[in-house]
Amino acid sequence: MKNIGLTQGKITVPEITTLEEFLKLPYIEESPAWEYINAEAIQKPMGGAKHSLLQKRLVTAIDALGSNYEAFPELRCTCGNRSVVPDVVVISTNQLPLDENGEIISSGIDFAPAWVIEILSPAQSQTKVTGNILHCLRNGSQLGWLIDPSERCILVYQPNSLPDLLSGQDILPVLEDLNLTLSVNEVFAWLQRKV
Repeated sequence: MKNIGLTQGKITVPEITTLEEFLKLPYIEESPAWEYINAEAIQKPMGGAKHSLLQKRLVTAIDALGSNYEAFPELRCTCGNRSVVPDVVVISTNQLPLDENGEIISSGIDFAPAWVIEILSPAQSQTKVTGNILHCLRNGSQLGWLIDPSERCILVYQPNSLPDLLSGQDILPVLEDLNLTLSVNEVFAWLQRKV
């Protein structure tokens, strides 16, 4: 494996052959995080203000429910020979990995979250993000959202069904145990700044 270095203003990524080698790299948690997809280390693009605000509001709305689920921004999920860092993951509280002190471990989770939410950034490939959501669904996730701020729509993925493209007043599906009713318009209304 080569060392990471700077060459003409670009980062040189080491040649990686396994997921285990990738997870040992010292810089993968730097912002923006690195993901391991199809035996390649790929750095996520920076999200920007819309992305960050939607991420913050989603985590707040889900955690405010006081349910048996907890939302996490940018939590590493490693499963099925892939290690990704979705924008928001929702995990059952009884699945949270704890250390010997009863504190959540800092290395992320080694299973697919119940719900994975990705917010498309202008510089991000919709195909790669969709691939990550589908990978999580194949490995146990129950629900996936792909939020597209520029198109004002949300693609909803569920196991064993075609994706749904929702917009406007369409109500978004959530995990069965969550008492949350949100329309697509309500999600994008979070971007409006009150003056």
